[in-house]
Amino acid sequence: MSLFNSILEKLGIRKAAAAEAPDAGQPASSSAPAAAIAVVDVVTKLEGLAASSAEKLNWKVSIVDLLKLLGLDSSLTARKELATELGCPAEAMADSAQMNVWLHKTVLQKLAQNGGNIPQELLN
Repeated sequence: MSLFNSILEKLGIRKAAAAEAPDAGQPASSSAPAAAIAVVDVVTKLEGLAASSAEKLNWKVSIVDLLKLLGLDSSLTARKELATELGCPAEAMADSAQMNVWLHKTVLQKLAQNGGNIPQELLN
């Protein structure tokens, strides 16, 4: 399973999308019709996880913290794999700070495209 699909699953988005798409052989598409996507309140889920976490994690600005909050591998290797999966430009991949910023923004955008209710201020 891809890392992004793991993120979707941890947030309950993957399960909702899978219920709408019976052909499990096809990868989840970010261009799926909005009518077929169940909306998931990502912010409420993540804030709930953050409140119960012993570690202070700022998932709203940090891809590392977002991954940690979801219980996923947040290592540089895992982030590079996720960045490659999501099509990160080569110039951003060459600088881990740029890659992290690109990755955080892209993950939130992709969550929104897949049925995650993400506020506009987090998408800009």
